[in-house]
Amino acid sequence: MTDSRPKKRVVMAKRVARRWVGKFSSPEYRFQVLYGAKEIKNLPNLLRSFRDGKVAMAEVDSLPDLGVKESFDAVEVWSRDREALVKLAMWFEKRGFETTGVW
Repeated sequence: MTDSRPKKRVVMAKRVARRWVGKFSSPEYRFQVLYGAKEIKNLPNLLRSFRDGKVAMAEVDSLPDLGVKESFDAVEVWSRDREALVKLAMWFEKRGFETTGVW
């Protein structure tokens, strides 16, 4: 005779986890601005100021949930608003920066 309770608990935990993830998660989009020939001093600070509404960028909608992370050769940017992020990537590309595209 085998006890089926542990198996049942695992299945129930998976169902609860699936419901929680479905309720509280949302898609997030990212792209990177690569440093190269073009470089703006303090680019991460500029992006944070844009997020906080202290700086405006032409043709780009505000992104209050904009995340910014600087690495050695790029600045990674992310948000839940895909359309505004695409506009931001185009803003950088118009000014000669290379981006990885929104994914």
